[in-house]
Amino acid sequence: MAGLSFLSNLETNKTFDRIFNVGMLLILTLIVQATYAIYVRPAAEHFMVEQQTLVNADPNYQGKRSILVIIQEPEPEAAIIMCLWSLLLAARQGYKVKRFRRLLDQDLMQMSPGSCVLPDDVRDHIRQLDQIPPGLTESVVPRVLRSALKRFGATQNVQDAATTVHQVVEIEAARMDSELAMVRFGAWSIPAIGFVGTVRGLGEALQSAQFALSSNNPGALTGGLGVSFNSTFTALTLSIVVMYVIHELQLAQERLALDTQEYAEEHLISNLRTSLVDGPERPLVPAPMASERLVRQR
Repeated sequence: MAGLSFLSNLETNKTFDRIFNVGMLLILTLIVQATYAIYVRPAAEHFMVEQQTLVNADPNYQGKRSILVIIQEPEPEAAIIMCLWSLLLAARQGYKVKRFRRLLDQDLMQMSPGSCVLPDDVRDHIRQLDQIPPGLTESVVPRVLRSALKRFGATQNVQDAATTVHQVVEIEAARMDSELAMVRFGAWSIPAIGFVGTVRGLGEALQSAQFALSSNNPGALTGGLGVSFNSTFTALTLSIVVMYVIHELQLAQERLALDTQEYAEEHLISNLRTSLVDGPERPLVPAPMASERLVRQR
């Protein structure tokens, strides 16, 4: 219950949600920075010294590449931090969608076969929806059902309730899409950071070009170019991963919206009646609510 309450606070309190996201970014930065200081940069330096020793011993030796050397610069490190942060944000959103989808497997209306929903039953069904656990009360499915029931109770028109379902589903889809804003920011920042590393590496290469030509030492020039190409390679690779995750998450959200509309039409709209005698589809078993009381009165 404590976990559901914490998730509910994150979803309803936007200020707390922003603070949580920023705190998660700071913690990731500390973890990655510690990993770089303890392992990545010392291991990359050791690998480069080892490769230089082998080249000096054998001029025909073909040097190898190491992923540690590629990611040792500050720009790949920052890109990795933003990538991990974006993936964590996407994982949070994906877990939320998964929790919301579980409601589609439940009978939220709790109606017996052949029963219907009359305008007088609206309040009883809304109270049933309010009994959903706190972390799921304001999710997509209960919101759609609650809005349709309120509309039907106010207008006593089935078509108005069906229109409300369609409109609320579109609003909820837009809401879920807007919650991906921070994930999209992280995905955008990764290639931007790589571009910063590219510019810095080219600047170092141009600055060292005169010294490299005068001293006949191309190492000063190739070092800057290495920074440039490694930053670009790391950023583009990570951005592909993040963009794939974002598209999968968008697909899951769109499917949730469509399945919610289908659920509402099947479990609610098709059972709405303005009166007990409403065409040939008269209920076989009245709902144990206002409709049952009306039958007894008759």
